[in-house]
Amino acid sequence: MSTPKHTGWADLATARKQHQIDLIPKDWIIEPPTAEHLDVRSVPESCGLLDELDIEITNTLDTNVILAKLASSEWSSVRVTTAFYKRAIIAQQLTNCLTEIFIDEALARAAAVDRHLKETGRTIGPLHGLPVSLKDQFCMKGRETIMGKVAEEDAVVVELLYACGAVPFVRTNVPQTLMWGETFNYVFGRTTNPFNRKLTPGGSSGGEGALIALHGSPIGIGTDIGGSVRIPAGFSGIYSLRPSYARLPYYGAVNSLEGQQAINSVIGPMCSHVSSLKVFTKAILDAKPWNKDPYVARKPWSEADYRLEDHGGPGGKLCFTVMYDNRLVRPHPPIRRALRMVEDALRAAGHIVTEWENPPHDVIDVFHTTEAIYMADGGDDFRDACAPTDEPLLQTMSPNGGHDVDDHPWDPHPTYMDEPLGLTASIRLQGKGKLSAHELWAIHKRKREIMKHYLDHWESTTARTGTGRPIDAIICPVAPFAAPPHGLNRFAEYMSNDFYTSLFNFLDYTAATIPVTKVDPEVDLADPQPTEFYNEEDEAVYKLYKPETFTNAPVGVQVVGRTLEEEAVIAMTEVVVKALEDWKAREGIKAV
Repeated sequence: MSTPKHTGWADLATARKQHQIDLIPKDWIIEPPTAEHLDVRSVPESCGLLDELDIEITNTLDTNVILAKLASSEWSSVRVTTAFYKRAIIAQQLTNCLTEIFIDEALARAAAVDRHLKETGRTIGPLHGLPVSLKDQFCMKGRETIMGKVAEEDAVVVELLYACGAVPFVRTNVPQTLMWGETFNYVFGRTTNPFNRKLTPGGSSGGEGALIALHGSPIGIGTDIGGSVRIPAGFSGIYSLRPSYARLPYYGAVNSLEGQQAINSVIGPMCSHVSSLKVFTKAILDAKPWNKDPYVARKPWSEADYRLEDHGGPGGKLCFTVMYDNRLVRPHPPIRRALRMVEDALRAAGHIVTEWENPPHDVIDVFHTTEAIYMADGGDDFRDACAPTDEPLLQTMSPNGGHDVDDHPWDPHPTYMDEPLGLTASIRLQGKGKLSAHELWAIHKRKREIMKHYLDHWESTTARTGTGRPIDAIICPVAPFAAPPHGLNRFAEYMSNDFYTSLFNFLDYTAATIPVTKVDPEVDLADPQPTEFYNEEDEAVYKLYKPETFTNAPVGVQVVGRTLEEEAVIAMTEVVVKALEDWKAREGIKAV
């Protein structure tokens, strides 16, 4: 990768990247696959670095099983951490997913955890000995974050991970400013998708998505302000949870747009098994995060909510509604196929399924209000973050956009979506669009009105469910497309990359992501051109789809509940996953 020349920031970036490379043990370096080797998921087990126990440990996707073996001393934390560290380093060499590597410190922590169990006969806490990866936003005392500052203390969630007995062991890559749906920055470079390295793993938690897809971490923690946990999960074939604001502790996570509190960033787990969503969320809530973070609600884990007592009770019939189309951007054929698979599975399991009807007002109003909130400062925050070293502010994620990439292994992809559109781009480019406090208050008022419209609309579905309740959850796309080629998952005039996710940040609804299928070019044929497009972005998304471009890309969907329904959404997600697994078994369909 070559970048714009500047002796200050470029030298700093080069030095930090070299330091990362130097931390990789020489005997953990593998023979890299060729650029033509796109699906690299089999490489960790075929490269020769992992032994049989390493493979067994890292392929144990259910963290409950790992935790049970750690608690019984069948597996030591040192052994488990070493296995995941080796696989994480392999993942780094395949997809460039890591930033911070601190092997000695992690193994020292694991040894201390093992020593505690041996001396006391008791585990430290519910995550005893479990390696956990962290998006490079979470402060760890004495360590520099991607934002360029050395942390003086741990983020609250890191404190609580230690209290729960976990072993933080790597930090993962993010995009510049954290406000992109891909993962590229001038320091650590671009993260690729292990299913197809021509495709993006999404962002901004794309490093976590790629790492976990390669089984390099049992649980990772990302952040989400517009889809930054759910998009990488959907693009990488894994699970995730976007909780409501004020449920899990964010204090101590560095960010862009700090102080903006109308649409808040939240932390959420990312993992390879649905059970891990509960494992992580319950462990953190049981640690009483409201005593550490002033914004966390004093709301302990509720077994009653997890039993779905407000949703018909354990084993009851649920009513799901499927959002096939948000009337802004039509989803591609494989996305619609995944939604139909979930609908068929839920019906086969005895649940009620309806089709989502958009509220009776202009849904684009949500986008315009969201964009105005994100960019109310006219882009000052982004520019200020880059100013100390004069690092250029990225305007595109395209591999050939704005700088030469002579060593990029793949040709640039033809695109209908690489022109900067809308207010967001003009703000980044020109610094326009700054709002007064009075103007921003008016937007906040409008946001509350829209949230009320959606609340009333959800409540009105009682008349159509047949359960005596409103719908229990929405099933909807993660994005209108599967993981696209690098540079094509970006904010645009209608936010095609994240409107299906950012809607729920705006509303502060709890949402999970599950993997469903993969793009099959022989099945997912292109649609005939519509007689009329919703807008220019809808047309651009339509033209983007060529089945062979998306070969092997995972396809996930969201399961969306309401505000502060974390326990219920986790439980309903488990219901959906079980129904889908049973349906696939009957239909003879392989897992993702």
